[in-house]
Amino acid sequence: MGRGIAQLFAQAGHRVLLHDAAPGAAMAAQASVAEAIGKLADKGKITREACDDTLARLQPVAALAELAPADVVIEAIVEDLAVKKRLFAELESLVAPDAVLVSNTSSLSVTAIASACRHPERVAGYHFFNPVPLMKVVEVIRGARTAAATVETLLALTRRTGHAPVIAQDAPGFLINHAGRGYGTEALKLVGEGVTDPYTVDRIMREQVNFGGAGFKLGPFELLDLTGLDVSHPVMESIYRQFYDEPRFRPSALAAQRVAGGLLGRKTGEGFYRHEAGQQIAIPETEPPALAGPAPFTRVWVAPGPQRSALCELVAALGAPLDNHDAPGADSLVLIAPLGIDATAAVSEARLPAERSIAIDTLFPFGAKACRRRVLMSTPATDPVLAMAAQRLFMADGARASLLRDSGGFVAQRIVAMMVAVSCEIAQQRIADPADIDLAVRLGLGYPMGPLSMGDALGAATVAQVLTGIHSVTADPRYRPSLWLRRRAQLGLSLLHND
Repeated sequence: MGRGIAQLFAQAGHRVLLHDAAPGAAMAAQASVAEAIGKLADKGKITREACDDTLARLQPVAALAELAPADVVIEAIVEDLAVKKRLFAELESLVAPDAVLVSNTSSLSVTAIASACRHPERVAGYHFFNPVPLMKVVEVIRGARTAAATVETLLALTRRTGHAPVIAQDAPGFLINHAGRGYGTEALKLVGEGVTDPYTVDRIMREQVNFGGAGFKLGPFELLDLTGLDVSHPVMESIYRQFYDEPRFRPSALAAQRVAGGLLGRKTGEGFYRHEAGQQIAIPETEPPALAGPAPFTRVWVAPGPQRSALCELVAALGAPLDNHDAPGADSLVLIAPLGIDATAAVSEARLPAERSIAIDTLFPFGAKACRRRVLMSTPATDPVLAMAAQRLFMADGARASLLRDSGGFVAQRIVAMMVAVSCEIAQQRIADPADIDLAVRLGLGYPMGPLSMGDALGAATVAQVLTGIHSVTADPRYRPSLWLRRRAQLGLSLLHND
């Protein structure tokens, strides 16, 4: 991280002093940056003159005291609070009274680090993301005693690099790591409940989710393998504990087990996927088997609801006859479209025959030739042969179809709603402004749009209904809608609306 930060500021025109306690490490960092800058020049992305000027601004220094001329000191050492506090106390005695001292910590309290200093008002968090030159967002973390002038200095400094600064209060996970809890944590819970396997979750999040034509580039388990569970799981545990066991952040026993077994992801060659030469080995998708006997249904009866008309059009386009009676016939597949609640609750409330019922997720595009993947769900009583026949029907136009065991909120509903819920709580707690939440998460995590904008795209009332439904099915406080979400849903306001 230190090398990337040094490169960023040297390229932006700043003189950068490099120091490391390990002998030779600062020189090695200078050589590494020189190699990276040289490659940019070789590719024509910068001029050779700009390359030479950047390298001339990098100066390794052997002693910590040689950092005395610095206006800003950026620490990027081991994530150990005691070690950081000792360093900051020493730095404060070396630099000018108006110099700013910042930590690139990703998990430790900035307020705690600053407590080692006589002037904590000039201490802040300054959290970059790897690779630093390419990840265009920086979190400016305001500790409990950080001065406004310190924050303003860091905002201006960041903008001169071309990166986007976002302000966050000193809270567990700050902004981006905090907001990112909804994606992987909820995916792990789905698999831990036996709803489906990791590969199906990844396919759904890449291929069913659609915000303005864009989905997620990586599924949550692909992302966990890329990051490494030895990195991700401790962050999950840390944020959970630091928020005093807040149910929204409850980690997964499945992840802990895999960490203990050394199944960390790409770095160990095996995680949720196998990896060879740094490449993920694809898992083939299983096709539903062909029917050996007569079809288990001859017609499709679509349950009443907001999507009934669109589902009838889809069924007709896929070539299946519709059952247009008020109640389903004995030869009909019963198609339901629950939002938040599970298939069992939906058929029980409507008194429908569970053994012939299949649920379909309609939160994202599902029409004929209008989607890459549809997601179906059976009740525990659904005839397995009927379920497989339904899966084949909903693949008739070339789309893929995933079949899940029963779950409140399917897969996409659950994961996206939790992403929105966590970010709404960040806004509610005033950890960051809504616009900064969206910007930081989109740039820092590569989501198709910010989580609050996702909530607006789906409708705040719809997201609140999904969460309320899951909460009613599970009785798990993890799924309670945030007050920020509920109030804006009730008032018809955008989730980005500040107050």
